[in-house]
Amino acid sequence: MAAIILFHSVLGLRENERRAAERLRGAGHAVTLPDLYGGAATDNLDEGFAIKDRIGWDLIRRRAGDALASTPGDAVLAGISMGAGVVAEFWGARPASAGVLLLHGLASAPPTLRSGLPVQLHVADADPFFPAPDVRAWQHGAEAAGADVRVFRYPDAGHYFSDPALPDHNETAAALLWSRALAFLA
Repeated sequence: MAAIILFHSVLGLRENERRAAERLRGAGHAVTLPDLYGGAATDNLDEGFAIKDRIGWDLIRRRAGDALASTPGDAVLAGISMGAGVVAEFWGARPASAGVLLLHGLASAPPTLRSGLPVQLHVADADPFFPAPDVRAWQHGAEAAGADVRVFRYPDAGHYFSDPALPDHNETAAALLWSRALAFLA
């Protein structure tokens, strides 16, 4: 099975990410779940952005890099929302990565992308942060860089639809996301 490093959303390392890691471990994967915020977390988006700003992207990136240093070079890079942005910081420098799993967020494809790298993206159809034209442009860019991209869009779902603690939650979409993600990782 895969080694996976899963980066949390702008809300911080919360129960939802812990449940996701346990789901992945239950499927036989080894999961690293770094806390990029040093213990701070919230269920409020505005507070999450305030925490991110207070900590600063440089420290978030450094903490992510420290966590990556102890993971195998072929680990799957996975990110939830802001965590996808963290993945974007590193996937060009990890050419042996077995894949990239993006949940609720985009990660800019690096020009040094390994040809054929499997990438799976899961986003809501009406995601206010990632509208359909942006997702299509991202997909074309990642494919042009050589990635083997699969994009899954979820109707009737909000931005962070896999988190049952948030109003965006959609149980049907979340179950389908996890079914697809587990098949991708297998």
